Amino acid sequence: MSTVFNFTFVPWFRSVAPYIHKFRNQTFVVGVCGEAIAAGKLQNLAQDLAMIQSMGVKIVLVHGFRPQVNEQLKAKGHTARYSHGIRITDEVSLDCAQEAAGQLRYEIEAAFSQGLPNTPMAGSTVRVLSGNFITARPVGIVDGVDFQHSGLVRKVDTAGIRRTLDMGAMVLTSPFGFSPTGEAFNLTMEEVATSVAIALQADKLIFLTEVPGILTQPREPASEDNPIDTELPLAAAEKLLSQLPSPQRPTDTAFYLQHCVKACKAGVERSHILPFALDGALLLEIYVHDGVGTMVIDEKLESLREATSDDVGGILQLIEPFENDGTLVKRSRTEIERDVGNYTILEHDGVIFACAALYPYPEARTAEMAALTVSPDSQGQGDGERVLKRVEQRAKAMGLDSIFVLTTRTMHWFLKRGFVQADPDRLPEARRRMYNWDRKSQVLLKHLS
Repeated sequence: MSTVFNFTFVPWFRSVAPYIHKFRNQTFVVGVCGEAIAAGKLQNLAQDLAMIQSMGVKIVLVHGFRPQVNEQLKAKGHTARYSHGIRITDEVSLDCAQEAAGQLRYEIEAAFSQGLPNTPMAGSTVRVLSGNFITARPVGIVDGVDFQHSGLVRKVDTAGIRRTLDMGAMVLTSPFGFSPTGEAFNLTMEEVATSVAIALQADKLIFLTEVPGILTQPREPASEDNPIDTELPLAAAEKLLSQLPSPQRPTDTAFYLQHCVKACKAGVERSHILPFALDGALLLEIYVHDGVGTMVIDEKLESLREATSDDVGGILQLIEPFENDGTLVKRSRTEIERDVGNYTILEHDGVIFACAALYPYPEARTAEMAALTVSPDSQGQGDGERVLKRVEQRAKAMGLDSIFVLTTRTMHWFLKRGFVQADPDRLPEARRRMYNWDRKSQVLLKHLS
């Protein structure tokens, strides 16, 4: 049993390590809806956030309290009222919101203070600090509706939050803000989290919500491991938003998506919508490649570029399994270091997921594309095609007319992408002299239009 465990744990831990390195010293703003706390998820959530912080991530936690406030209102015989998707906060609602926020702050601080043996919190020291970091303004009267004590974020005390994070503490923010005259305003968790993420230029904005994510195209659940879009380009997210009605409830598709788009457009690299119903959703989204929710990302942030000497280790790690099983010809570290400028790589979250090398033969106006490799974690997502297109562009820029590949196992993939089978005698003379007749590689050629 222990041997089996070793074989599963060690590769898993190694696969997680690049993300641990990548996210160290980054800032995540995590917005947790009040429904998650009402559903009893606080304990596990605190444990997961404590682990993430222990790996060097700076965390701002923003909690919601919709169901808690509604429960207080119900106890007082008062009806919750909404308009335009925003609570109308009268005097009674404001009192209930303050009571709910105080109770939740107590519960959250208690959850982070536990350190029982044999639990993930054992030996942890998590300092949770909150403060008046949000300056607010009133929503006012909209379409004839007076929102009274409901407010919007006017300003975020970024310097104060950064100082607190630099002290090693986790910042806790309630959906409350105060005017310069000391008047309290009830805000929404979603707007506070988005505003804080933008003000800090956080690396991630993460919503832990009632919804599992965003689905842009209907699909058969039986044919998909994950029934939602795990990655949604910003342009696609904006297009989807333009086609949706204005959201009124948190379960409306546009409700969280609008905040993710706003954050992404304002410089927050990635925004996520995760289901709180899935235990460990935060860990799975952050430290597993595919994740479990929807991530809105500006495609420009995914790096498709020429490799540098700093990428040699990542290229070696990517191609080694394919060399070992005979798919690729073995290349030494010295060879890759020498030719690293010939490589194109696709990098995502600091990890290389695809690569290919281009070796030109100018006298024959052609070039060999070699070592085209896509990580098993991202196969089927178009990474290979993106690298191929970039290599073709490089070849065109060199004034070449064609590219060719030598392959023993992936001939059909190339045939589908415009390559045609060719005789080894059509190889440039210099390359023909190095052709391994024992390997019997297929030669595939593509003319560049």
